[in-house]
Amino acid sequence: MRGLSLILIFLVAVFSQSSDSPHGDNLEIGCDDCHNSKGWEIDRNDIIFDHNITSFQLEGLHQYVNCVTCHPTLVFSEAETECVSCHTDMHQQTVGLECVRCHTTNSWMVDNITEIHQQGRFPLLGAHATADCYECHKSASLLLFEPLGVECIDCHRGDYLATTSPNHVENDYSTDCAECHKMDAFSWVGTDYTHAFFPLVEGHAINDCRECHTDPQSYSNISAECFSCHEADYNSAVVPNHQQAGLSTNCNECHTLSVGWSPADFPEHDVLFPIYSGEHNGEWNSCVDCHNNPSNISIFTCIDCHEHNKTDMDDEHQGIGGYLYNSIACLECHPTGSEDGFDHNQSNFPLTGAHTTTQCVDCHTTGYSGTPTICLECHTPDFNQTTNPDHVDAGFSNECLECHTTNPGWTPATFDHDDYPLNGAHASIATDCNACHSGNYSTTPNTCFGCHEDDYNQTTDPPHASAQFSTDCLTCHTELVWDPSTFDHDNQYFPIYSGEHNGEWTSCVECHTVPSNYALFSCIDCHEHNKTDMDDDHQDVTDYIYESNACFECHPLGEEKFNGMYLRFKKPTER
Repeated sequence: MRGLSLILIFLVAVFSQSSDSPHGDNLEIGCDDCHNSKGWEIDRNDIIFDHNITSFQLEGLHQYVNCVTCHPTLVFSEAETECVSCHTDMHQQTVGLECVRCHTTNSWMVDNITEIHQQGRFPLLGAHATADCYECHKSASLLLFEPLGVECIDCHRGDYLATTSPNHVENDYSTDCAECHKMDAFSWVGTDYTHAFFPLVEGHAINDCRECHTDPQSYSNISAECFSCHEADYNSAVVPNHQQAGLSTNCNECHTLSVGWSPADFPEHDVLFPIYSGEHNGEWNSCVDCHNNPSNISIFTCIDCHEHNKTDMDDEHQGIGGYLYNSIACLECHPTGSEDGFDHNQSNFPLTGAHTTTQCVDCHTTGYSGTPTICLECHTPDFNQTTNPDHVDAGFSNECLECHTTNPGWTPATFDHDDYPLNGAHASIATDCNACHSGNYSTTPNTCFGCHEDDYNQTTDPPHASAQFSTDCLTCHTELVWDPSTFDHDNQYFPIYSGEHNGEWTSCVECHTVPSNYALFSCIDCHEHNKTDMDDDHQDVTDYIYESNACFECHPLGEEKFNGMYLRFKKPTER
């Protein structure tokens, strides 16, 4: 309670001496709006007075300025609200006294020069928007922005006098730059010059005069003919290749002024293939719709353009000779683009075999009438150049059908091989002459061993060379296969094709257990005898030994009975 009493006493004292206030006689707010009982110093955190109710609201940096900085006399009614009342005019009235036109209360820095200029008498457009202020305002370094002329020539008279392409002075061009040049352009090439004698429209709507007027000294010595400017375009055009096709140099015949040379018309195309008439009229927009390889106009596509798939086309063309699912075949049968095509099978030369994939022009080199139908008429080079076998040296008939069909690659081929009939396994290589003749048809042997010497020498089951087998292969083998084979084993060595061993074996190694030596053989490995039983069975046999050579000596014909004894003998099939 004592503290409150002191405050009341303090306020009474203050009010009682209001006539002595340093703020003047017109102050209408109470002292406690700004001061407190701690002292006359003002604490911004405790101040009650709201400056924004006055005619000068505190914004930006003004919120942090000490009151006495703006109110040095402490008589608040004496403070001015104009910027220049507190701030020195650094621009010396070259831009007026309204600071707020450029500056804000946040900072003296100006970051919207372009926007400020837009509100003035010279908006910054085009290249002016990126120009340095000092280029136009020479005294800007002193913060002085003297008024400048707003006519182009005021700043660009030097450019006007120095221009040579074209020479503005000699050609007495207007000094009103805006008559030809655009203020919102970023270079002088942006021209608005009236070109009525040669309208600059569509593809000719260019901004750089030098693209056409290449001579900077004269703008009059230029032809209005397209080819005079576009000869390089004509020579470099590949879709189609204008030079190779011998197209007219009068560009207007095919082209308009549209950018990119399209759309273009080529009426001569109907001579090659009707696209402006017939079923293709109006069904395309650009050359590349059909000529999908821009670098080679001779390449075209039909199947990419038409909404057909291979399955449907195959079905629709069943039985039509020469049909192929490719664009060249389409054109050859439909040369005018009509649905009705040519069926070669209805002619006197039906297409079969390799002829179905041959392009028409390969046979019809001079047109379609008088084309020969005899093989040799087209295939004489093939006959003369063949080396496997050499048809000319061998004196073969030039009637191709005697040996060949129309199958691709001339194979398979037949030949009257009477001097060496191709039977058995030889029949399977009858079409591969080189397998036996190796490119030489005059020295080819006609005996088995002549071709199969390597087979003879490399055979190990049995080894023919070391066993000195006959080189007449037919003695044991047939022409069908090498196996099975026959060998006079019964009369020369031991009966295996007759007697009790007949049919009881399948391979030589069953008895000749060492493939590298057929002098060795086994009896006891094949028969199910064991030494104990054999010893018992041969107790009365003189010189008995349980060993294969001994078996053979006593049983040279493989019989069970020997010297009045019957030996136990079980066949392999009974095991």
